[in-house]
Order: sequence, then C-alpha cells, then structure tokens
Amino acid sequence: MSRVIKAVGMNRCIGCYSCMLSCSAANYKSHSLEKSAIKIKTSGGLKGRFTSTVCLACNDERSCVESCTSGALENRPGGGAILDTKKCIGCKKCVSACIIGAISFDYDSNNPIICKHCGACTNFCPHECLKMEEIANDL
Repeated sequence: MSRVIKAVGMNRCIGCYSCMLSCSAANYKSHSLEKSAIKIKTSGGLKGRFTSTVCLACNDERSCVESCTSGALENRPGGGAILDTKKCIGCKKCVSACIIGAISFDYDSNNPIICKHCGACTNFCPHECLKMEEIANDL
C-alpha cells in the first residue's frame, strides 16, 4: 500500500501556509513558499475560500512522466512520480505537462518541485484540511 495526500476539508483552511512551509523545510531545506510542492491560494473575493493544488497521484496516464525526455521521472507506486535529480536536464516539460499545475520549478537547483506524498504538509496542518490516504500500489 502507498499513501497519497488528499484535500479533505479546505473549507476549514485559514491560509496559514504551515503545510507549504513544512513541505519546503522537509524536502528542500528551505523556508520559502516557492519551494513547496503544495500550493495554497485564495479563490478570490472577500468571502473567498482557500484552495489547494497538490499532486493527484495520477495512476493511469502520468503526463509528467510521459513528457520527461531524460528519464528523470519514473512512476511512483500508488500514483504520481519520483524524480531522479541526477537525470533531470531542467527542460521544464513536466511543469507544462501537469494537467492541474501541481508541478513548479526550482531555478536554484534547476529541477522541478514534485510532491513525494511524504505527508509533511498533513502533519502540520492545524485544521486537518489535508490527510494521507492509503491506496493500492497499482503501476
């Protein structure tokens, strides 16, 4: 069984960005919101709610993996992708290929920022807007 991140209660989100900061710190040794694999933003307006953009752990057609010409992205068991930074050539094709815009690019390392579904964000969300879900390891 693999685990994936699911947004389950974004109506409770207050936009504290704790999830983004914990992702950035745990995976990139940074405290920059720009180096987070999860993105929290407002839906707009005075009564706008917050929304999350995080890898959906695609299982069938993984456009990010299919677009990678260097072989740096491989299928992650349970869905999504695993990045081999040594193989990445920084072409950014995976960024534009992601159908929901969940992949951003780190210009310092010249690598994409891809969710590992590690759960750092879920552990630091004070309102339990995100959770880890167990899923089958289909490839």
